[in-house]
Amino acid sequence: MAITFLEKRKKLKSLVPVLVIIIFITGIVIWRGFLAKEKPSALEEISKPAVKELKIDFPTLESPGFEEFQLFEKTLPLEGETGRENPFIPY
Repeated sequence: MAITFLEKRKKLKSLVPVLVIIIFITGIVIWRGFLAKEKPSALEEISKPAVKELKIDFPTLESPGFEEFQLFEKTLPLEGETGRENPFIPY
């Protein structure tokens, strides 16, 4: 039995409200998730550490204990052949 144009319109008319509801819900989710400004909760405000001023004690860095440290030696570049020409071929 062939579907007439009237039956197609009835199906379409019943799907239009569903589509409108889906678009409305999607808009609300996007608005609340991305566009609305979030207010920080009380727990977030309490847990944030206060910014403290950083003070460096330079005389400590000049103490004899730090003078005993030695600097790292420079690493020399590798000599000779390294690796294979094509690393993706099997052995």
